Amino acid sequence: VLPVAGVGNNLPLMLFYERDNPRQYAALLGNLCALAFDFVARHKTGGMHMNYFIYKQLPVLPPEHYTETDLAFIVPRVLELTYTAYDLAAWAKDLGYSGEPFAFNPTRRAALRAELDAYYAKLYGLTRDELRYILDPASIMGEDYPSETFRVLKKNEEREFGEYRTQRLVLAAWDKFETGELH
Repeated sequence: VLPVAGVGNNLPLMLFYERDNPRQYAALLGNLCALAFDFVARHKTGGMHMNYFIYKQLPVLPPEHYTETDLAFIVPRVLELTYTAYDLAAWAKDLGYSGEPFAFNPTRRAALRAELDAYYAKLYGLTRDELRYILDPASIMGEDYPSETFRVLKKNEEREFGEYRTQRLVLAAWDKFETGELH
């Protein structure tokens, strides 16, 4: 979601002529930003640029996949994560929100992203262990496992927070879904 602006050739755009269900566009945006989606995209993209033919092969959930319950969970979180400046007021209005932009609170944003990541993992039909593998293969396969997924994220968070915060937050959100604390 961008304000109206020119972009270069490194930013593929998805333009929609029909604007009848912006809630599904919010779900699409949540899908494209989810760790499970990112995991697949990283494995399909060989270099620094994602070619259109790869982009067309990625596992985007179709609009009809989302129930009203899904949209009720996803849309408010995507709205809060995206509407942080007045230049996106039209987007917020499309989603039924007419208030002020949301404060950019890094702790709150991390929690919202983790909830969405856990939710999308469930929408993809993943198990908790599959989600753990996506977050950090060594947590499933053992410390000597040679593969990594989000090495830079993990390293930066360990330096800044003393832990791999994203992993903890996403798995905690998953567990809250399982116990019914989050819905």
